[in-house]
Amino acid sequence: MKKIAYKAVAMTILATSLTGCIGQMGTSQLVTKANLTVVDNRYARAGLYVLLAPVYGIAATADLFIFNTIEFWTGRNPITGKSPALADTPMNAVIKVNGQLDRQLTTAPLASVRNSDIEEASFRQIDERTLEMNVAYTNGKQAVLRGEKAGENVNFYLDGEFITAVSVDELSQYARNQA
Repeated sequence: MKKIAYKAVAMTILATSLTGCIGQMGTSQLVTKANLTVVDNRYARAGLYVLLAPVYGIAATADLFIFNTIEFWTGRNPITGKSPALADTPMNAVIKVNGQLDRQLTTAPLASVRNSDIEEASFRQIDERTLEMNVAYTNGKQAVLRGEKAGENVNFYLDGEFITAVSVDELSQYARNQA
């Protein structure tokens, strides 16, 4: 009976941890960044890469089984702090799988459990094609997200830096799905 219990626990842990196979690989990124900042010569970097092969292996394993799994279930990578989870990033996929899912099933399942770090957000319309959102965070930081309509697209800027362009049709479809 004890053997069966151990097998059940092992299967549960394995099944849960394998959800993280796709993710931002934050720990591996940190090791790569360290390699690139130690020396500025391509040959030395390649040599350091070979010497750090075991570290890269450990970092990739930690990403695969721990950090990418946390990213999958919470929607945010604990190492990079970035969200949405890589698995939730919209792409122009070759194969669309069940595009008619209930919208509650299209976001990280534990993201709603996390408390928001946004204290306040306010909107103002600058002109007929520009909308601005001012965000105040609980840690005192502030950010400005601005959307500017340009033809059939809306260009988004965060603190004056361009981040993405989205078509008006995509935004309309997103609004319909959120209603």
